[in-house]
Amino acid sequence: MRDLLEHLFRSNTITEDQARTALLEIVEKKHDLTLVASFLTVFRMRPVTVEELLGFREALLSLCTKVDLGRDDCIDMCGTGGDGKDTFNISTLASFIAAGAGVPIAKHGNYGVSSICGSSHVLESLGVRFHADQDLLRAQLEQSGICFFHAPLFHPAMKEVAPVRRALGIRTIFNLLGPLCNPARVKKQVVGVFSLEIARLYSALLQKTADDYAVVHALDGYDEISLTGPARVIAPRGEEIVSPVHFGADPCKAHDIESGGTIEAAAQIFMHVLDGVGTVPQKQVACANAALAIRLAKPESSYEDSFLEATESVDSGRARECFQKFSELSRK
Repeated sequence: MRDLLEHLFRSNTITEDQARTALLEIVEKKHDLTLVASFLTVFRMRPVTVEELLGFREALLSLCTKVDLGRDDCIDMCGTGGDGKDTFNISTLASFIAAGAGVPIAKHGNYGVSSICGSSHVLESLGVRFHADQDLLRAQLEQSGICFFHAPLFHPAMKEVAPVRRALGIRTIFNLLGPLCNPARVKKQVVGVFSLEIARLYSALLQKTADDYAVVHALDGYDEISLTGPARVIAPRGEEIVSPVHFGADPCKAHDIESGGTIEAAAQIFMHVLDGVGTVPQKQVACANAALAIRLAKPESSYEDSFLEATESVDSGRARECFQKFSELSRK
C-alpha cells in the first residue's frame, strides 16, 4: 500500500486491476487504517478515472451476496444522493410507479447517508422487512413487479470500511459505488447523480457494463428529474436537455418536492402519492422519473407517452397495488 500511495501522490492513476486489488486488500484488513484513509483521500483530491472505478466496482461485486433473478430485463433506479436538496424519496416512489406500468424493477438501496431519509428508511417505516432470500426476491419480482436489495444484507464487506469512512467524515469513492453494485448485476439502469462530472464518469463506465442506461443530472443540482428546471440525460444514444414540457408536466418549485424533514413526513408523502391524494408536483415529479425507466423498457416511447403511462399507473391504483403486494410478501 505504501508503494501504491507513493505512486498516487505523484499524480499518477492506477489500473483497473490495481484498483480492484487495493480495495480487496482494504476490505480484508491487510492495511493500517491510516493508510486506508490516505488512499481514500486521494480520490477527493482528484477525480477517479473510469478504469479505477471499474476496478473498485468489480472488487465489491466479487464480495457481495449475488442474486440470480432468472431474467435479464430488470431495471435498477438508484441515485448517488449528495445533492443536499432534501427531496422526498422520489426514485423509490418512481420505482413502484414504473412497476405498476409493467416495468420489472430490481432496486438497490440503503439507509440515507447524505439525507435524512434513504430508500431503506422510508420502506422500513412503512412496514417492509428486508431479506436476502433469493426465492422470496424472485417471488416479489414476479408477483409485485419489483424487488428490493437492502445494501447491508448484500455487501457485508462494507462493514469493514465503515469505521474509516465515519472517521473521515467526507464523501469517498464508496459513495459513488452504491448505484453501480446491484447484487443482480442488472443490465439496465436509471441513475441520478449530483454533478455533471459524475454523470460523464458514470456514462463512460455504464457503456462498458450495461445494455442500456439513463444518467440524470438536473442543471440546478438535483440528482434526478426535479421539474424545477431542465435536466441533462445521458444515454448510449447521446446527451439531451429535457425540461418539464418534454413530459407534459408543470414546472415546480423546490419547496414542492421537499421531504418534510423527517422519515415520517417522507413516508406520508410516499403513501399520499400512491393513494392518489399527493400534491400535483409530488405526483408529477415521481411520474417524470418513472418515465425514464418506462422509456428504457420501451425505447420507442417518447418522454410524454412514458409520463402518461406512469400517471396511469398511479391513477389506476396499480402502483399502490404493487407496493401493497411487495410489502405483504416481505413479511412472510
